[in-house]
Amino acid sequence: MIAHVSGIVAEKFNSSVIVDVHGVGYEVAVAMGDFERALLNEPVKFYTYHHIREQSQELFGFTSLAAKKLFEMLITVQGVGPKAALSILSLGESEVVRNAIANSDSAFITKASGVGKRIAERVVVDLVDKVGLAIRTNTNEVGVSREISRTDEALEALMALGYSLNDATRALEGISTDLSTADRVTQALKG
Repeated sequence: MIAHVSGIVAEKFNSSVIVDVHGVGYEVAVAMGDFERALLNEPVKFYTYHHIREQSQELFGFTSLAAKKLFEMLITVQGVGPKAALSILSLGESEVVRNAIANSDSAFITKASGVGKRIAERVVVDLVDKVGLAIRTNTNEVGVSREISRTDEALEALMALGYSLNDATRALEGISTDLSTADRVTQALKG
C-alpha cells in the first residue's frame, strides 16, 4: 500500500493532482479544498488511500491524516464509494464534515454531489458514534477553549500513535490549545 506521496505538483485537472516524485508522476484524486491549495510547481504531501478494483487502481489523497481517517470511515458505509466519500469531504474541511456527522446533520451531507438523502442519513446513523464528539465553540468555566483546530497537529500526532479519530478528539477535549503540540499530546496521553 502507498501510505503517502511527497513531491512537486506537476499538473492539475478536474479533481486530480499529478505529483512528481523523483521523475515518477502519481495521479492523486483529492477533495476540492486540497485541490485548490495544491499549487503548480510547489512541494506537496498527500496521505493516500490506495483503492484497488478488478480493472483499475486509484490513489485518493489528503493533506491531513484526520481527513484520510474520515475518508476510510465514510467508505465503510454501505452505498458510499471512494468518489462519494471524496465528494462529501469536498463540502469543507474534514473537521467541518466530521462535526456535521457528529451533530447528525444529514442535510449538510446531502449537499455533496451524488449523495442523496438516504445515503446521507445512512452516513450519519453509521458514523455518529465513531467520529467523536461534536466540537463546541464555547469555553468552559476554567476558560479553556473546547474547540479543536481543523489542522490540529496534536490530533494528527495521536492518530499517528494509533488513536482513532473519535478517541483522539476525546483525549484532546478540554486541553488548552495555547500549549505546545508536545505538551498537548503528553497531557492527552496521561488523561
